Amino acid sequence: MKPLRLTFLPMLVGLLLLSACGPHPPAPTANRTFGAPPPPASYGVRRGDTLYSISWQYGLDHREIAVWNGIGAPYTIYPGQRLALRKPAVPVTSPLPRPASAPVTKSTPAPAPPKPKVSKPGATKSAPATTPTPAPSQQKPTIKRSLAKTDPSAPTPTRPVCGLAWRWPTKGRLFRTFNASNPARKGVDIVGSEGQSIYAASAGRVVYSGNGLVGYGNLIIIKHNNTYLSAYGHNRELLVREGDKVAPGQLIAKMGRVDNDRAMLHFEIRRQGKPIDPLRLLPQG
Repeated sequence: MKPLRLTFLPMLVGLLLLSACGPHPPAPTANRTFGAPPPPASYGVRRGDTLYSISWQYGLDHREIAVWNGIGAPYTIYPGQRLALRKPAVPVTSPLPRPASAPVTKSTPAPAPPKPKVSKPGATKSAPATTPTPAPSQQKPTIKRSLAKTDPSAPTPTRPVCGLAWRWPTKGRLFRTFNASNPARKGVDIVGSEGQSIYAASAGRVVYSGNGLVGYGNLIIIKHNNTYLSAYGHNRELLVREGDKVAPGQLIAKMGRVDNDRAMLHFEIRRQGKPIDPLRLLPQG
């Protein structure tokens, strides 16, 4: 019986990989984030949000949110827009009208400082005009464009799964692994050195580059196809912008620190909006 078991094991692994690539019905709305509370009924879009970042935040499939709100590709949303995060009782057949521009979309320029008066000889000198100090602007992540293709120094082993060639997003020690029962462990954490290179785990398009999601720091989300997305958190620098196409192994960011403690990359892969264990797709060994 032992030879039979050894023969059956590779077949079982192959069947599991094939099932992961096949079409699946959308996952249920509730309990998507492994124990986290369900998403709110609606969400107010803020500046910097994308449909992908909102779906990532609440563990939803971006395509479902688009259908629920009548939004078609390329999934453009606007600050002030209200999005339903649950399936409506009545299907939405047309997108909601674009909301009026919110006051925060444009900043009112400060009044120009008064010109100093020219004093005539013998006249009393007026006090010099002072320039008002501008109000501090909201801090934004540093984004330096990196349009280079695959970096020769990127990890080279790849693993083909579901038509995508996956590779490790950086070098370092695996510090924390995925745990489906723990909402705080939706991916893996890789410890390295501050400033070391972060690479695209597979080919795709950048659908989010910013720091608007709490707990992720400077974050990049890449859409690989209609099923898989990957995320790279806690970066010091972001080197790609939304809309950029990236090649597998392309340099996309520089590693940062988590709460000034350790230099680390938080890496996630989601399948139809649900977190999965990245070790199922990344090369072994």
